[in-house]
Amino acid sequence: MRIFVAGSTGVIGRFLLPKLVRAGHEVTGMTRSSEQKQVIQALGARAIVADVFDSEGLIETIGEIRPDVVIHQLTSLSNWSLADNARIRMEGTRNLVDAAQKAGVKKMIAQSIAWAYESGDEPATEEVPLDIQAPLPRKTTIDGIVALEGAVAEVPNHVILRYGTLYGPDTWYDRKGAMAEKTRNRELPATEGTVSFLHVEDAAHAAFLALDWPTGTLNIVDDEPAPGTNWLPVYADALQAPMPEIQLGRTGWERGASNAKARNEYGWEPIYPTWSSGFAQALR
Repeated sequence: MRIFVAGSTGVIGRFLLPKLVRAGHEVTGMTRSSEQKQVIQALGARAIVADVFDSEGLIETIGEIRPDVVIHQLTSLSNWSLADNARIRMEGTRNLVDAAQKAGVKKMIAQSIAWAYESGDEPATEEVPLDIQAPLPRKTTIDGIVALEGAVAEVPNHVILRYGTLYGPDTWYDRKGAMAEKTRNRELPATEGTVSFLHVEDAAHAAFLALDWPTGTLNIVDDEPAPGTNWLPVYADALQAPMPEIQLGRTGWERGASNAKARNEYGWEPIYPTWSSGFAQALR
């Protein structure tokens, strides 16, 4: 298949592109920066420079390639800007979907998040509504997710992957990442808020498998949603950092997510089934 990957040099894209190439697909990776073309080419894909906010340019680019599948892995995480990330999810996704539809793309696979659900006490399934009444600043993120998922759903054959909190190489939880620094400085308290984690390799593998999955929206998370009072001390120990301060309490949306649908209906199994061993492996 001809596959166009937007977000090909991100933490997931760098795992995903080689999988697609090894499977024999004709892969084009998109980047905004000409300096990143060599990264894409080294991963075995064709590199093309394009700006997701340039609607006409994107229509021309995808129209020339005429891919069978578009994989949307675009985010803006480097500056911790909720507004920048929401803009990519709103405007960027709108432009990507419009260009894909004009080019006759048969399928779209897109990255979403698994912590966008309404408040509750149990890990959220995909049937739980998104938290559209969330207050600011969370509302910025939720509005972006609602716009992204709504636009992607316009492509009749689509898979929306609601990823858990990513850890692994080049993420915020890597040894050089922002969360590692906060943990070393004891700036990150261990609360009772529940998180569902996901190794970046599992995120990439799910996107790869989604080429053969039917239309649907799936939580792609590991098997063990956990409160910060459980996972953060393990993470700190793996970093050889001081033990965190315990801070009881949580917000209602910090509930984690269930991967039962992906496991039972789609046959997905995480390579890293739990953070409890995954942190130590990722931080070796």
